[in-house]
Amino acid sequence: MSYFSKTDHTTHCPWKGDASYYSINLDKTELKNAAWYYPTPKDKASNIKDYVAFYKEFSPEEVTQDDFTTYVESAAEALSPLDYEIRSTEDQITKARVWGIVNSISDPLTQMATTRTTEEMLYLKRLLDGMFETFNTKRREVMAITSMQAMEKKVLRGENRASDGDAVTAVDKGLTPGEAEKLLQSLIDEKWLERSTQGFYRLSTRALMELQNWLTETYNDDTDDPNEWQRIKFCEACKHIVTVGQRCTEPTCNVRLHNICEVAFWNSRPNKKCPKCDTDWDGKHYVGQKAVTTTEDYLRGKRKSGVSKRSRGDDDVEAGGSRRKSRREAQEVNDGADAEVEGDAEEDGEEEADDQDD
Repeated sequence: MSYFSKTDHTTHCPWKGDASYYSINLDKTELKNAAWYYPTPKDKASNIKDYVAFYKEFSPEEVTQDDFTTYVESAAEALSPLDYEIRSTEDQITKARVWGIVNSISDPLTQMATTRTTEEMLYLKRLLDGMFETFNTKRREVMAITSMQAMEKKVLRGENRASDGDAVTAVDKGLTPGEAEKLLQSLIDEKWLERSTQGFYRLSTRALMELQNWLTETYNDDTDDPNEWQRIKFCEACKHIVTVGQRCTEPTCNVRLHNICEVAFWNSRPNKKCPKCDTDWDGKHYVGQKAVTTTEDYLRGKRKSGVSKRSRGDDDVEAGGSRRKSRREAQEVNDGADAEVEGDAEEDGEEEADDQDD
């Protein structure tokens, strides 16, 4: 069978450096069938050469975007009968394009369960609940969890009772702090999680791409009202999930923007007002860890401990998650985040009570 493939020189051609090349390989039977009716060897050779050389190299510069799109579409068509699809998204911070092959009928958490223990999967579910429920409120959308919060007893061991799984009911024995740290590190190594230098864990680009449908089905309410507040929201510009970016100043509005998308988005509009509620967009209401790290309480604690202002950012991700904060710094981050979320929960509870009274 003929096929088009990309080959890494470092593996197959060490003397050619670290570049990649594309090759077309033709089945010998196809070559024979392509030339059998030519009367002379010269004609046969000419036809085979014109048809495509048995082996040809292409540099990356020779492959156009249209070529690449065609190859991806062909690959996607071939994968479809196997219940796989090719998805693509951009990193929320670097804007790097990421491609992935995703199982279209089984969510990644179900697949991950084949390599994780029951306790690890239940811990992971509680970790996600922390990111997208506890620390994701109308007032403050952190959508991340600190190292100390990930080690809290309620996350490590849950309610210490039977937990319903997809197929069986298992007793949730929980994890020890050491087991949880080992699991978190493995999830970072496998590109499911990222850990910032400020000690916040958040879902990686890969995880957001593969878990998009599951996150929406799990954490968003099934409603016919397009204006009802939802926990999982999408960028008004690129339409991908936002866990790092900016939000509308109106707490109940669902409009969100990635930082990497906002300039082009506002340049295409006549004014800098929310496209849904027409509220002025100030660019100072954040989604992600900056929803905590830019608050006065958090900054006051950092000034006392002498930590650099660089800790205010969202874009510092530890290489492989190997760098560790001191226990004191981690506790300060945790205390600040918990204080903010407790206040948010009280305000959200009051709002819900008011809505019920109305």
